[in-house]
Amino acid sequence: MRILIMYATLMPVVIAGAANMVFTKTQLYRSHNSPIDGGKSFSDGKRIFGDNKTWAGFFGMTAAAALAQILWGLLSTSSEAIGSRNELYHSFDNTLLFNAAAGALFGLAYVLFELPNSFIKRRLDIQPGKTERGLKGAVFFVIDQVDSLFGVVLILAFFSGLTFPQYIQYIILGAFTHIALNALLFTMKIRRNI
Repeated sequence: MRILIMYATLMPVVIAGAANMVFTKTQLYRSHNSPIDGGKSFSDGKRIFGDNKTWAGFFGMTAAAALAQILWGLLSTSSEAIGSRNELYHSFDNTLLFNAAAGALFGLAYVLFELPNSFIKRRLDIQPGKTERGLKGAVFFVIDQVDSLFGVVLILAFFSGLTFPQYIQYIILGAFTHIALNALLFTMKIRRNI
């Protein structure tokens, strides 16, 4: 039952993540994909974040999460099974304004919490969008699945007062969901790697 509650609560972020990945394959994205770091390097001479962290992706994820949360809120009003399980609505009213704000914060946290991982990977000479082999590859595979989740679930904890064990449960379920979604997008040739 707890898994249903978690999916009913954060499904908009899952949908937004998939939508943003599709968005990165469009001509609109390609024509506005300037990197967040402006192509600049850090004091070590290596790029700060790399070409894959773009303003289009940043704003795309924030907008996609806000829109997904609004639509999920509308669905929640017509589905007792979803609405009653959504932990956001235990503390806040399911309104357009709340959903837009919560969704935008989820999207913003998602992209902001990916940046430290990208920064560290550039320091370690891991190329953007590439996977490594061995222990380093395994470690960063796990980090890649959970980095954004720490931020998203932190926002959820702020809104709904999650306990620490619940926070960890969301991270674990989110990681497995992220892997499954990446595998699906890879199969559909939307992602280059899992």
